[in-house]
Amino acid sequence: MSSTVAARLERARAAARQAGVDALVVTPGPDLQYLTGVVKHSHERLSALLLPAQGEPAFVVPTLERPGLDGSAVETMEVLTWTDGVDPHALAASRLGDVRRVAVASDMPALHVLGLRDALPGATLELATPILRQLRMRKDAEEIASLRQAGAAIDDVHARVPGWLVPGRTEAEVGADITRAIVETGHAEAAFVIVGSGPNGASPHHEVSDRVLQTGDVVVVDIGGPLPDGYNSDSTRTYVVGEPDAEVREVYAVLQRAQAAAVDAVRPGATAASIDEAARAIIRDAGYGEFFVHRTGHGIGLEVHEEPYIVDGNDLPLEPGMAFSVEPGIYFPGRWGARIEDIVVVTDSGCESVNRRPHDLQSC
Repeated sequence: MSSTVAARLERARAAARQAGVDALVVTPGPDLQYLTGVVKHSHERLSALLLPAQGEPAFVVPTLERPGLDGSAVETMEVLTWTDGVDPHALAASRLGDVRRVAVASDMPALHVLGLRDALPGATLELATPILRQLRMRKDAEEIASLRQAGAAIDDVHARVPGWLVPGRTEAEVGADITRAIVETGHAEAAFVIVGSGPNGASPHHEVSDRVLQTGDVVVVDIGGPLPDGYNSDSTRTYVVGEPDAEVREVYAVLQRAQAAAVDAVRPGATAASIDEAARAIIRDAGYGEFFVHRTGHGIGLEVHEEPYIVDGNDLPLEPGMAFSVEPGIYFPGRWGARIEDIVVVTDSGCESVNRRPHDLQSC
């Protein structure tokens, strides 16, 4: 077992003890990958890490999937295999023993939550999220290095985008070019590709369509995906096909100031809500508050969206190692929209952006 995995398991055990939880049960997903490095998919056959607050971990896995764990950190644990016809939830319960509070991964399928509940009639089940998010929110040096690599890779894609934004091409055609480039720059896949031109740019989660790019279009390009190690990129830049008109220049200048102000506000001890307000106040004071329709940011790591969320009402104090997006936007329904997004990592005195592409509105 690597020192990184051993340290993460011990921190998870300590956090469980502090929360009064007797054991964690973690099925395949980002929590399992974080704790063990194992990448699997949940299905009807139970695979799960059993992590008692006191005692050694174990891993339950179907016999037919046991070879897939060769070379992983799980091999150093007790591995409990089972075959079809055996109740894996009862097997897990027997290994957990006399437990009263069991915290399960948030993405555990209901099939297994209910099966485990029935196998542990004397225990209550709750989400492990409050325990594990405290660990995953604070990235270590290895994770930050991965986020830097992901940021540089997606920056390389954005550098190529202007050459694809040509009048007469469709959003889908541009999206296909971007998808190929994301993989070419070292990502495992393109997790999402948003090319929102003209009125489609006013829909923050628009993907691509057959709309044909036209001269004068403002185009929102929001792209990202995981590296082979699972850590994600996510960056948005806004482009214009041709030259922007006066309104676009004016509104975009407000957005650029708002994004810069939010990044400047990031430092240890500042609250997540205060970063949201730093961006929102500038947009609101300029008269566009009703057109900023989403939070300012979200955490990122093994998931594109994870804790901490940079949103009004979240009084969580920022700490070194926390990584999240800063992405205010202004959207005029039926007309056009704009967004600027960087991923930042909180440092001891401020923050570091892992994205380095210029924020200016770029003409294509």
